Amino acid sequence: MNEVSRDRDHAFGDKLAAKVRKKPVLVAVDLGAESCRVSLLRWIEGQPEICLIHRFANSARDQGNGLRWDIAAIEAGVEEGLRACAQLAPEGIAAIGVDGWAVDYVRLGPGGHPVANPFCYRDERNVESQNLVHGKISAQRLYELTGVQILTLNTLYQLRADGDAEQNLPWINLPEFLLHRLGGRRVSEYTNATHTQLLGVGDHAWSPEIFRAAGLDLNAASPLVNPGTDIGQLQGPLASLPAFHNTRLIAPACHDTASAIAGIPAQGDDWAFISSGTWSLVGCVLDSACISEAARQKNFSNEGGVGGRIYFLKNVNGMWLLRQCIEQWRSQGQTWTVEQLVDASANVDAPEGLLDVDDPDLLLPGDMPARINAQLKHSDQAAIPEGVGMAPKMTSLILHSLAARYAAVLQNATSISGKTFKRLYIVGGGSKNGVLNQLTARATGLQVLTGSTESATVGNFAIQLAALEGRYTNDVGVAANAVAEWAAILANQPGDAQALGDTIPVHRVQEIQRPNGKALA
Repeated sequence: MNEVSRDRDHAFGDKLAAKVRKKPVLVAVDLGAESCRVSLLRWIEGQPEICLIHRFANSARDQGNGLRWDIAAIEAGVEEGLRACAQLAPEGIAAIGVDGWAVDYVRLGPGGHPVANPFCYRDERNVESQNLVHGKISAQRLYELTGVQILTLNTLYQLRADGDAEQNLPWINLPEFLLHRLGGRRVSEYTNATHTQLLGVGDHAWSPEIFRAAGLDLNAASPLVNPGTDIGQLQGPLASLPAFHNTRLIAPACHDTASAIAGIPAQGDDWAFISSGTWSLVGCVLDSACISEAARQKNFSNEGGVGGRIYFLKNVNGMWLLRQCIEQWRSQGQTWTVEQLVDASANVDAPEGLLDVDDPDLLLPGDMPARINAQLKHSDQAAIPEGVGMAPKMTSLILHSLAARYAAVLQNATSISGKTFKRLYIVGGGSKNGVLNQLTARATGLQVLTGSTESATVGNFAIQLAALEGRYTNDVGVAANAVAEWAAILANQPGDAQALGDTIPVHRVQEIQRPNGKALA
């Protein structure tokens, strides 16, 4: 170790010692569309230790009344995890934060109870609703007001799809709902609110113009708060447990992607990110929103970030494609895991063409191999025949197509924002996918660094710690630099995350084309 490195490590150690004297024990709940996780942060000999205490499966089901989430099962799973945390931390838990996927919400009846299981964003009702809304207010005007990517899954279209009798019922997004059920105030946290397509990009307030145009009740929306806001004390049966006697409820960045990006301990301004999971959120961090005509044409989104920053990104279809294929193959008696298929895909020839992974038909559930082959045929490509070799070949096609799409999105982000990237941080469950990471490095020409598979949990904890430390203002909530400092400590990295994970060698950018010959956009 050279002197510079030694001095840097000593400085980092001094900062760590000073910041963790109080050593608050915390819980982070991360709601996922496929699994939910409850994690505990404790300090062992002054070092942070994050333990995944409870993980439970989650999925939407259609039982004849639309594709919906089992909200009671989600609540029960979270409570089971919290009780387990209480047993492991008799010294007391200072705070709980909840993050999760965006856009979906719960309508509340008397006593704050759900009137029904919430709809899943993939329900087909949103297609008609989007057309109805655009008949009242154009997509262009919506983008001017919100700076948000036009997607059928956005909360705006879902709310309009609800019946007229429900329009005056209060609604609350899922992470905030869990915090509310635990005893917190009914709120809408800023990073999550930006995903509704109802929040003004300039004033960060609910847009009366959009509510009026869509026929929505503004009074049904929750009061807005910034990331890191303390929204009350834990109440109810859990509060009787000794570990939860004085536990605060903190709204972190309730959108899991915002928490995941906050969990990247990166320095400098030359990096982009991919939060890789069911969805891939691909983009960069800006100081202010970019709502230029070029941004609108490419359908980029200006999502709320920590410390008042903007996450300039696009939603790209992610590992949903492969998981849907696996479900279909399982129903046919073929048992594959994601890991097995990724390994097998490395041993087949690269595909001659590519998928348009963001084709709306590929966003819907059910028989994904048939949907993919239908697109191949439509674009005059050969379908992948059924049989023993189908799964690895289709996996290879999916991974190559995702990498190509990532590269195109990042190239567009550069041309629109003017930023130049040298590094690409990949966090979330997809960061374990070595084949996809390698393909992404080749397609983008960037140095790829892999972060935590639980980056949302790391960011959740970092935001809670910054809030408890008092690094909070009413204007923006917790300070971005304070959260980054805590993220570095939790990752046990002195500042920049060069050692955060595996570094993949840089490759030259390769021009990637859509199957129809048009450049990816």
